[in-house]
Formats: sequence, C-alpha cells, structure tokens
Amino acid sequence: AICLFSACENDLAEVEKVIPKELANVELTKDIEMIYSDSAVIRVKIKSPEMLTHIKKKKADKQEFPKGITVDFYNEYQRVQSELTSKYAVRFEDRKEIEIRDSVVWKSKKPETLETEDLIWDEEKKRVYSNRFVKITTATDVIHGYGFEANEDFTEWKITAVQGQMGIEDFNKQFK
Repeated sequence: AICLFSACENDLAEVEKVIPKELANVELTKDIEMIYSDSAVIRVKIKSPEMLTHIKKKKADKQEFPKGITVDFYNEYQRVQSELTSKYAVRFEDRKEIEIRDSVVWKSKKPETLETEDLIWDEEKKRVYSNRFVKITTATDVIHGYGFEANEDFTEWKITAVQGQMGIEDFNKQFK
C-alpha cells in the first residue's frame, strides 16, 4: 500500500503580493449599467466603465466608480429629463447616498447646466445638493453661488448664496 501526504501552506506576504490587502474584499465590474425603477417605470439609469464593490461582513458596503459615471434621469413618459456626468463617484449602501466628485456636470432639457466639483445625491429623499461653489447656465443667464439644492430630475433648483448678475426671471425662481 502506498500512502501519500501533501500539505499546502500560504505565506500571507506572498498572497498580498498578488492581491493587496485593501483589495481583498473588492469586486470589480466592467461596463456596468444600473437601472432604478418605480412600479416598473425606469426612473434612473447609471452607466460606468468600472465599478468597485467594497464588501464588509458578506454585504456590499459601498460601490465606487473610479472612472466616472453617467446618470440619466427619466420622466414618467420614459424620456430623459436630465443627464449627470462626473469623473468619480461613490455610493454608500447604508446611507443611500451617492457622492459625485470631479468635474460634475448636470444638464437638463430646459436647457440648464449645473457645474460644480462636489454633489451629494440622497436617493431616499430624491434630492441633490452641494455646499460647494456652483455655476448654473440657463438660456439667458449664468448664475454663480455657494450651496445648491434640487430635485433629482433637475426640474426645480435653488442656489443658497447667489453671486453675480442674473435676469429677473431667475431671481424670482430663487424665492419659490
């Protein structure tokens, strides 16, 4: 009778050379498209070339979009109402918030365009806000200010501390 014994031992330092410790609990997904719907009606579509899902204790803790995102917001007729782009974003599962950073541009069909460096999207309240400097370009004006809040489809918005000149129509919009 022949008896063979075999043993395998992994040196943690050798494993970390192949997979760094900070990436051990991270799933990589390429060319993603996430769809949020309400009563079978598409409301939001998120696209990104790459998503990193950080996992803690067997559940997703956050999703990171290191190569940027494109978000389309749809109206009740399944038409895109606005589009949001940025070079980086991270979604926190427990807070139901997405932090959108670096060259954030949000365009509506009105046409109105928001530009800023940092934006928070509260998924539960369906609100988007920023405490940073913002620039909004409308058909008639360019409005600068600090602090911004809007509904998630960018049809209603306000700047907290307006700077610069604007037309009377946009001025009245600030006080609605």
